[in-house]
Amino acid sequence: MIASILAKDQLRSQSQLLGFSLFGVAQSQPSPGYDHLLQWIQRGYAGEMSYIPKRADAYRHPESVLDGCKSVVMLAMPYAANPLTLRSKRDAEPSPDLTSSQRNATSTRNAKIGSYATGQVDYHDLIRDRLNQLILLIEKMYPGSQNRGVVDTAPLLERDFARLAGIGWIGKNTLLLNRNMGSYFFLAALLTSIELPADDPLDRDHCGSCTACLDACPTAAFVEPHVLNASRCISYLTIEYRGTIPDELSERMGGWIFGCDVCQMVCPWNRKRNAEVTEALQPTGSLDRESLEHWLTIDEKEFRTFYRHTPFWRTKLSGMQRNAMIAAANANRTDLRARIDSFATSENQVLRETSQWCSKQWH
Repeated sequence: MIASILAKDQLRSQSQLLGFSLFGVAQSQPSPGYDHLLQWIQRGYAGEMSYIPKRADAYRHPESVLDGCKSVVMLAMPYAANPLTLRSKRDAEPSPDLTSSQRNATSTRNAKIGSYATGQVDYHDLIRDRLNQLILLIEKMYPGSQNRGVVDTAPLLERDFARLAGIGWIGKNTLLLNRNMGSYFFLAALLTSIELPADDPLDRDHCGSCTACLDACPTAAFVEPHVLNASRCISYLTIEYRGTIPDELSERMGGWIFGCDVCQMVCPWNRKRNAEVTEALQPTGSLDRESLEHWLTIDEKEFRTFYRHTPFWRTKLSGMQRNAMIAAANANRTDLRARIDSFATSENQVLRETSQWCSKQWH
């Protein structure tokens, strides 16, 4: 028992040196939110993310990710809030009740990008490397142990285990919240066959009666507290969804072209956040990412050169161009109309249809 306590302390200390501001351990057990996940899938809220229902059974227990798992070490690494979205906070919160013309009038001329994607590297690569350093430490202390690092790519309900590990609670916007760090952080997990002392779970919900996140969502994506209809979420639409975005949702997207921070920006806990951000996750300072002209004029070769190892690679150039056209129309960027009209003859059906939708907004 003493050895495992010492091992946990060493892991905690090393994780802090590696940029993880939060650390907690949960016992490997059936996922508390598994039934909720199944209901969420059955209600159709996963949209076209077919990989979730396909491996739904794997979310039942961490042993699906690591056979013989005894402990789940939960970690959080903070990232910086995008200064451009914070500067235009009021523009980022269009009410669903606004007319199209009112939304256009309040839109900014810049593209808006979710804060998590403004860093200099793809967070998956950065965090995976640092998890591997922690695994080396465990293997040194416990030769022959089985360990696996997870960065939101495995069938693990990370937020459930983060709550069990005592590092936060699940907010009404479905994000994990921490009283000191708000929600601007990445979650990571280290699954191990070593039984480490578990921390006390955080059973208290500190959201209280606040509904700021639910009220501010531009597309009314929250069905109820703690339930997100992903098929209406701007982050899903701009990143995961590959088709032509429905008209009703397009006109509510404002200037967001990759992700969305609205429910985080209005959260009172993010006003009090206090965390040191790793240098590689600081905003790049490049204005190209926030330029609609940039996304509408680069070609595949340039996209591959600049964005191969960034979160934008998942969306592909065609997805970014689709999103940029919608943002331009919502901001009434008539200076970009000729370029957008040129997509009307694209071989890509989604780009053609999006160009046509934009054209209707200018008539």
